[in-house]
Amino acid sequence: MGDRRRHLRFDKVFTVYISTPDGLTRGIARNISATGLFVETREPMPLGGRVRVTFTGEDGTEMTCLCEVRYQVALSYGRGAEEPGHTRGMGLRIVAYETREDHPLLLVDRERVMH
Repeated sequence: MGDRRRHLRFDKVFTVYISTPDGLTRGIARNISATGLFVETREPMPLGGRVRVTFTGEDGTEMTCLCEVRYQVALSYGRGAEEPGHTRGMGLRIVAYETREDHPLLLVDRERVMH
């Protein structure tokens, strides 16, 4: 079971809140693992940019992680001009998890910390 646990992935869809230097926006998180996630958003975010992603559990608990934008996806769908559909998303790598204010960052990937 050791190999399976390393690649544990949740296919459940979550609403998340994304904090950027420009403010707060909402997104839909999919394919969440311990090291990253995919988030559907309305606004594009710069590659390599850092964002804070906050998940809220059904019981009201919150978890926030610091993420780096790894890739962008823009999808168009629909049957033509009368039914246009657009979604935008980004792949995020989790850099650190935040806990309480007295422990602001618990670093996940210590090799990439030196910036």
